[in-house]
Amino acid sequence: MGRIGTDESGKGDYFGPLVVAGVYIDETDEGYIKDLGVKDSKRLSDNRVKELAKAIKKEFTYSVVTIYPAKYNELWRKFKNLNKILAWGHARVIENILHKVVCSRAIADKFGNEKFIREALMKKGKKIHLEQRERGEEDLAVACASILARAGFLEGLEKISKTYNINLIKGSSEEVVKLAKKIITEYPSIPLTEIAKEHFIITKKIRA
Repeated sequence: MGRIGTDESGKGDYFGPLVVAGVYIDETDEGYIKDLGVKDSKRLSDNRVKELAKAIKKEFTYSVVTIYPAKYNELWRKFKNLNKILAWGHARVIENILHKVVCSRAIADKFGNEKFIREALMKKGKKIHLEQRERGEEDLAVACASILARAGFLEGLEKISKTYNINLIKGSSEEVVKLAKKIITEYPSIPLTEIAKEHFIITKKIRA
């Protein structure tokens, strides 16, 4: 059955954007997708994610919404809730794809109460059967979306790094804390709101 799969990347990374992606596939696509070697992006190297993303974009209807830090921080101030930001992103990619294909089913990797996405959907999306799954990436449509989301995150992180001429890194480890501290002390002209998700506890740590 044809379906839209959605997933996100970057929600646990201090630096860089939050990216939500959606991909439409039907049952006739599954053999090709398996042959490509598609699986949950967390089980793939960055280079492989980028390669697969190109192949997926070439063959399938998709949508990628990249929420860069400045916009992310603005949405955080508005919603004060990550699940609502995620729902906004998932709803947008579903709606974008529904403008290109006819589809009655969507599967999202479960991140919170299903009502968040339902409430964020607009006219076309309200009619779709929405399913949120634990380990949603086991579905091939969601696995494809996870790859596009991860590729989009990596691209966004690289773009910000080039803009400010500093090598930003993934995650929220102690290495990230050290780098963030270095940035605010040695490069005060770089606005934190443009490179990082400010509500993370890391912000309090580096400003203590």
